[in-house]
Amino acid sequence: MQSYDVVIIGAGHNGLVCAAYLLKAGYSVLLLEKRSVPGGAATTEEVMPEEAPGFKFNLCAIDHEFIHLGPVVEELELTKYGLEYLFCDPVVFCPHPDGKYFLGHKSVEKTCAEIARYSDRDAKKYAEFIDYWQRVTKAITPMFNAPPKSIIDIAGNYGAQNIKDLLSVIGGVDKALDLVRNMLTSPEDLLNEWFDSEFLKAPLARLAAELGAPPSQKTLAIGAMMMSLRHNPGMARPRGGTGALVKALLNLVKSQGGVVLCDQHVEQVLVDDGRAVGVRVGGGQEYRANKGVISNIDARRLFLQMVDPADAHSADPNLRDRLERRIVNNNETILKIDCALSEVPRFERFDHKDEYLIGSVLIADSVAHVEEAHSLATRGIIPDSNPSMYLDVPTVLDPSMAPEGKHTLWIEFFAPYQIAGAEGTGLKGTGWTDELKNKVADRVIDKLADYAPNLKNAIMARRVESPAELGERLGAYKGNYYHVDMTLDQMVFFRPLPEIANYKTPIEDLYLTGAGTHPGGSISGMPGRNCARVFLNTQQPIAQKLKDAGNTVKSAVESVFKIT
Repeated sequence: MQSYDVVIIGAGHNGLVCAAYLLKAGYSVLLLEKRSVPGGAATTEEVMPEEAPGFKFNLCAIDHEFIHLGPVVEELELTKYGLEYLFCDPVVFCPHPDGKYFLGHKSVEKTCAEIARYSDRDAKKYAEFIDYWQRVTKAITPMFNAPPKSIIDIAGNYGAQNIKDLLSVIGGVDKALDLVRNMLTSPEDLLNEWFDSEFLKAPLARLAAELGAPPSQKTLAIGAMMMSLRHNPGMARPRGGTGALVKALLNLVKSQGGVVLCDQHVEQVLVDDGRAVGVRVGGGQEYRANKGVISNIDARRLFLQMVDPADAHSADPNLRDRLERRIVNNNETILKIDCALSEVPRFERFDHKDEYLIGSVLIADSVAHVEEAHSLATRGIIPDSNPSMYLDVPTVLDPSMAPEGKHTLWIEFFAPYQIAGAEGTGLKGTGWTDELKNKVADRVIDKLADYAPNLKNAIMARRVESPAELGERLGAYKGNYYHVDMTLDQMVFFRPLPEIANYKTPIEDLYLTGAGTHPGGSISGMPGRNCARVFLNTQQPIAQKLKDAGNTVKSAVESVFKIT
């Protein structure tokens, strides 16, 4: 049996980030990846080599904001390993049926000037709205970059500016209550409170719904911060696609002696006397973990499929049942369309400029349009009679991803994983078939062509992945690439459950990381970094822990005195 200090299940970007920190701390690490390509939901692949040679596609994640709220890129010095971020500007373009359009720049001032062409009031309120959410973001970011139950770690992340921003949004009873109310309400209610214009509210609602729920969903108003993040820290993409982030992490991991093995499907976590001691993969090969096993897959699959029920019951008699019944996912995932194009889509009715396509393009005709797109999917109905969508033409910013003069098109269309009334048919019993997925994709393309009439003639090749196929490829439960829905009741110390929210599990030396842990899905690397910190703390003698705690408290006190 081959032996390592740590065995990590899954080589997604969080697993790789976690591995990098552990390797730099001197531990030996093995990562086992089910697919033939590492990266999980963060890959860039040439998936149509015959129909579209030389075209590279991001198969899931594409736009990166959250990673710039944390120190992962800088601490791991990923630029030394080949990572280069290209920041988008403009960041959003959303054409409206009445001929207006929302054009969001990285600059708040330039964005307000665009809004003022149609509404002076909404332009002024937009500046106030973004300022509020940027202060909220800065106030809560220190919580993202620490284990959710570690008060000392969280306090140590607060510098002078973070404390100022925190006080600006909770200073006084009324402000504090207003923040609580805002967190408990819905994006739709919040946008109606701030703005009048549909051309502005619709794209903001569509971005808020990226958290995976309709804009009417209560407790999800924090989705309103999504546009704010595109202003600061900004939205970026790695040169060469999202997979370039994974490539840089792989370069770092391998340079530190880490081992990454693909086509290795972990079937069982080996538990001996209440502690995780290794894993067994398909074919029977076993790998020993001397210090710990870390899972980059979701807790539900880990404990319901890979841990012997007797071992789980011995550690916590209620855990399996709580994972199966307490975690709530709303059946919404994505149908993914990738196209090779001979030219960019041209939005001629909307003062088209190719630069509009540098950021994201949203087809969101109204808040009601966005609501239908997400609420129908939740109910198992495909919302394709009037599709809403999120799309990128990444080659406008990064021509290296296609042959010269050609382009790629990335389309995300929200759809149900399980189609109502089609149970037991199609792939995995979800109702999804090749014929159906292509019919839906045709309707999505038709809708987009209403805005960009040249699109259909520009398509050279197309790949469509149904929600069932996406779930199968990623190994995501019911196609949920966030692992667990991003609603407030399943965030921070509730994610994925309170008893396993701090990356540790009841089985000794078995840890969790990935999108299903704090602070959640998206490209951030924070779950990987936070998990590594928890692991390293468990390995340190008490003297080292006390020293670190003292340094953290000292840093927090110094920040407070800087303010005063």
